[in-house]
Amino acid sequence: MSGGRIAFQGELGANSHEACMAAYPAMQPVPHATFEEAFEAVKTGDCQLGMIPVENSTAGRVADVHHLLPSSGLKIIGERFKPIHFHLMANPGVRREDIRTVVSMPFAWGQCRRMLSTLDVTMEAAGDTAASARIVSEHPDPTRAAIAPALAAEIYGLEILARDIEDEHHNTTRFLVMTAEAAPKPPPFTEPCITSFTFKVRNLPAALYKAMGGFATSGVNISKLESYMEDGAWTATFFYAEADGRPEDRGLALAFEELGFFAEKFEILGVYPADPFRTRG
Repeated sequence: MSGGRIAFQGELGANSHEACMAAYPAMQPVPHATFEEAFEAVKTGDCQLGMIPVENSTAGRVADVHHLLPSSGLKIIGERFKPIHFHLMANPGVRREDIRTVVSMPFAWGQCRRMLSTLDVTMEAAGDTAASARIVSEHPDPTRAAIAPALAAEIYGLEILARDIEDEHHNTTRFLVMTAEAAPKPPPFTEPCITSFTFKVRNLPAALYKAMGGFATSGVNISKLESYMEDGAWTATFFYAEADGRPEDRGLALAFEELGFFAEKFEILGVYPADPFRTRG
């Protein structure tokens, strides 16, 4: 897509900002304080697309996002896998050995534990990795540093004291690309695809086992299955799932037909090309 605006959660310089620039260099990345606000920007048309992180290979799934997806009113049209690199940064002239406080978001701490254990520092929480860089920049202190992406150091005029401090160098975040189009153009049939969907199992014994049986007998791979509660109800559970293929493929069509006997509130959230990173990553 050329031109237009793409929404992301976080501040300028965040990993989501970098993901927007890499995937849609012709679009203007637009920051939002919360995921809800980013979804709303796409829903109202202020932004044409949204770039939303859903899981990280080191820290697991991003809290709340899977719960927000079904109620967002948006459709998934793509996925992007982005290698994540964190850097220790501070104001010009600050020495690494003088740092006593490191500012970042807890999600980032969990990905940089090994390096942090070598420093005699106190952690200070920020709502976003890029926000931590901005905070350190706006309040210069020779004892404070931030953990953030390289783009944040560039935007906020900080110096990088240590590069690639993440524990695992295969550290990767998966993003979903969202649109407000009710019926987005389907991907070419030449591309391997993923279908994302939600459903609620009926309150019956072995309902989930039976609901998933059709995928096994039809030879359809389920690459993700996650549960969540809606409205605090304990009697039935909602699931977010991803399957290889398209709804019109014979195997997936039969699996969805079988699913209908044991589940309700079934909804397809998107059909989109599988990122090549899946096979090379």
